Amino acid sequence: MSLKRVNTVLVAAFVLFILWFGTEFVVSPEVAAEGFGLPRPPAGDGGGFLVVKGIRDIVLALVLAVLLVTGHRRALGWVLLVEAFAAYGDMATVLAHHGSVPVAFLVHGLTATAMAATGLLVLRETREARGARGGAVAPSPAPRTQAATPAA
Repeated sequence: MSLKRVNTVLVAAFVLFILWFGTEFVVSPEVAAEGFGLPRPPAGDGGGFLVVKGIRDIVLALVLAVLLVTGHRRALGWVLLVEAFAAYGDMATVLAHHGSVPVAFLVHGLTATAMAATGLLVLRETREARGARGGAVAPSPAPRTQAATPAA
């Protein structure tokens, strides 16, 4: 199986997982909050913050999906690296608020690390593809010269 195919499967899995997780936070925030790793859901009207987290996750997934579907592989690799910081941020949030250490590391930390590793793999794939083509940019044609006009 080619590196590109493996990367495509990994990214598609991330898209589906992040969409599912984000949708859970929008549809049923109190239930989803239990799996996030914080010690208790927000009190009062704090559930709105959970919906915001869900919307953030859905948008992150859609960005990956658009780049995957449109074939912008190099941008996809960079975005995976950047989006890994959201998962590392979730891990830090759980740890800072005395949440579940296993969930912080095994869910958020592992997800972030897997996203970063996949981003690096996609960047490697694109670098290898450029090398196989002999460079990133096709040579430009020689400039055209204008024919000499007869003197009047």
